[in-house]
Amino acid sequence: MPKSPVKESLAERTRVYIDAHPSIKDCVSKGLINYSSLARMIMKDLGVDNEEAVMIACRRYSSKLSVTTDHELSILKILKDSRLEMRTKTCIVTAKNDWSVLHKMDNLFKDLWNEDSIMQCVQSASAVTIIADTRLKDRIIDTVGRFNLIKVRENLVEIAVKSPEKIVDTSGVIAYLITNLSDAGINIEETVSCHTDTIFIVGESDMINAYSVLTKCIQSAEDTIVGEQ
Repeated sequence: MPKSPVKESLAERTRVYIDAHPSIKDCVSKGLINYSSLARMIMKDLGVDNEEAVMIACRRYSSKLSVTTDHELSILKILKDSRLEMRTKTCIVTAKNDWSVLHKMDNLFKDLWNEDSIMQCVQSASAVTIIADTRLKDRIIDTVGRFNLIKVRENLVEIAVKSPEKIVDTSGVIAYLITNLSDAGINIEETVSCHTDTIFIVGESDMINAYSVLTKCIQSAEDTIVGEQ
């Protein structure tokens, strides 16, 4: 007998609702939730009135979330072999995306290369974002020109997650890290992915918490992989 399309639609809406609330999803995956209360909350937010169907959908999705999939294992294997590096006294200079800015930055990059200094530059349709050591701030501003400036942010910290080569072909690693940082209430000022390095820029006030969250992600991955072996 074919399944009711109404129930399938409700089950899908329930899954999407849980996915959209990371804290709820985490509790569902660990079985740390009252399904009756969750069903009533979902019913209220989605405007439905079939508590039994919603509760069944929650329980079924819970059983799927509680199983560590092959894809999840691949993410955890990457994190298990990842390491952290941190640099303080970082700044972000955001300028207009203008050809003259890029031309001037080209000369600055050449100078910094000879000085063995590190600077990241990210271009979008509307702006150019430059991440560098705070000591280079005035030099960068003078180079791009103050009339091209959009915003300057200081008192930042750069935390780099240095992962093995396989991260290039493994989806979901960066999303996993961002979700954990977000759940901890940490505001990510910028994030940059460069080959096997995933770089997060956070405020100095979030430095210890962010480093702790990322460390726990790596430690948890190590514990899970050992438990699976």
